[in-house]
Amino acid sequence: MKILVIVPAYNESENIEKVVRSLEQCETKVDYLVVNDCSTDNTKDILENIGANYINLPVNLGIGGAVQSGYLYAYENGYDIAIQIDGDGQHDPAYIGKLIKPIVDGEADICIGSRFIDKEGFQSSALRRFGINFLSLLIKLSCGIKVCDVTSGFRATNVEFTKLYAKDYAQDYPEPEAIVTGVMNGARISEVPVIMREREGGESSIKSFKSLYYMIKVSIAIVMKRITVSVGRKK
Repeated sequence: MKILVIVPAYNESENIEKVVRSLEQCETKVDYLVVNDCSTDNTKDILENIGANYINLPVNLGIGGAVQSGYLYAYENGYDIAIQIDGDGQHDPAYIGKLIKPIVDGEADICIGSRFIDKEGFQSSALRRFGINFLSLLIKLSCGIKVCDVTSGFRATNVEFTKLYAKDYAQDYPEPEAIVTGVMNGARISEVPVIMREREGGESSIKSFKSLYYMIKVSIAIVMKRITVSVGRKK
């Protein structure tokens, strides 16, 4: 199977080379594409110097736009499975084989790598875990599906949902909303346990002072996505 790993990157100069090297040494045979989202540091120079496979976006699109660009590339180039991982080094490519197995076996359309199943490795802060649990409950109430790690950026899709995300992907803090989009379009979603690492360098896009804004915005987005897709299907 043709497998593409999508790596959105914005100002990841401290991490991106390590991420690329780990993908190049991955036991599962994969191609990868780093989507450089107009980084203002020297991420682009590092990618060029190490001979990485990457594209530069002409304008900064944010995490959602960068990931969607990768899905579009995957769909247009005939990949059977698209995987997204963060450019900060938190996601270990050693779990890629485990992540894609439910899709390869025909048991799932989307598979999410969850840090909360076995509860090993980096678990995030207590405040963020509370927020994740809240969003998990909201998605369960809205869509009838339980997903433990709704904000995990370590996930894989089959061709059908790669195509969907190439056309319809949330632009800002997209992971929870993407789950709702998938479920409302008939996706079978599974989770597999993974161990994540703490960011070694750089800065998270979700800073502490943005946490409340994040929760409000994503909560509204989840409900609105649920309503919008339902109305669209009735038409």
